[in-house]
Parts: sequence; C-alpha cells; structure tokens
Amino acid sequence: MTVVQVVPVLKHGRVSIRPIRVRDARPLERELIANRSWLERWEATSPYGPVQSDTKASIRSLQNHARSGGGLPFAIEFDGEFVGQLNVSGITYGSVASASIGYWVSERVAGHGITPTAVALATDYCFTQMQLHRMEICIRPENAPSLRVVQKLGFRYEGLRRRFIHIDGDWRDHFCFALVREELPHGVLARWLEGQVPVDAGRVPDADRDAAATPFPAPTGR
Repeated sequence: MTVVQVVPVLKHGRVSIRPIRVRDARPLERELIANRSWLERWEATSPYGPVQSDTKASIRSLQNHARSGGGLPFAIEFDGEFVGQLNVSGITYGSVASASIGYWVSERVAGHGITPTAVALATDYCFTQMQLHRMEICIRPENAPSLRVVQKLGFRYEGLRRRFIHIDGDWRDHFCFALVREELPHGVLARWLEGQVPVDAGRVPDADRDAAATPFPAPTGR
C-alpha cells in the first residue's frame, strides 16, 4: 500500500520548513544562481552526462515523490524568506523504517543556526510523527559546513562510504552519520538547545579521514 506523505509546516524561532511549491521556482532559481560557487561542489550530477535543469520540473518531481510515499520535500525559510531546501528521501517502512536527509542554505545566511534547526525539526518529525527508526546523513569529507551540522546535532558517525554518490562530475567518498529514535527520547532539537549533545558525537576517526584523503585505487588489468 502506498503511503502518501503529508509535508508539514514546522517552525522554531526564526526558522521554518514548509512544503516546497511550484511557485518557489523563481526564488529557488535566484538563490541557486547567487550561490553557484558556494553550492556547485556539493551538487549531485549524472555519470551519464549533463542533465538539463528545469526548476519547476524538479519541484514537481519532488512533489510526486512525496505523493508516492518516498520523500518529504521542504523549503527552508528564515524570517519568512526562502533561503534553501531540505529533502527527506528514501523513506522506507517495515523492518527498516528509515530515511535520509539532504540540505543546503544560502551562503548569505550561513552561521545563523538555520541548517541545524531545519535538520532537527525534520528529524524529530520523522521520529515522532512518522514513527521512523533511523535517520541518515551522508556528507563529503571536504564539506566542512555540513560536517559541523551533524556534529552540532550529535549524529553518530557510522563509517566511510567510498565513491558513494556522483557529485560535481565524479564519484565521491562520503562520511555516513545516523541517529536512531531511542537515542533521542526528548528529541534532536531539544537535546541541542539544552546543550546535551555528547562532545565527541560525530567525530570521524583519523583513519577514515586519511582514507578519504587518499585517491581510490584505480582498477588493475589482468
């Protein structure tokens, strides 16, 4: 049976996340153009060649994914202004009951706690309202701002995934972080705001940092 996802409106302080709409296409395009150099290193690409970008079609695809039960596509707002996106994807129920989170915000509002607040709101909703058990975030080792987000919120480091996602024109390594529901009896947002996140949460072992900095071995001929 298909579970149609109702994308909620969630808010804390000056930060809110809400369902992305087709009429967000114009502000989304403005932000993507203004933040080209800020975002392009982290954008997913296709190993099969360039893909034409159509903002409205992309939003409709996200909405269709939500209607089919596979995702929750959010717009991130700061003081009511569109500043980024957050997507909960790969929603799976049953014995797995998990999902993944991806996100970006405009460089001009970075440093205001917007991204960790948005991620915490979405994660708490998935745990409490959707009854998911595990939430995962995978981040390129070079993406220091995103790594700070998972460290602030206490996502637990789970390992290095070699050549995991095609990003910026090649297959890129990612560090994997996750939380399970029973780790957060009072919620992700509350634990962060109350200063209860473990100091070493999200710490990546030096061995994995070294491995990620080492070029992946090229295939050898026979």
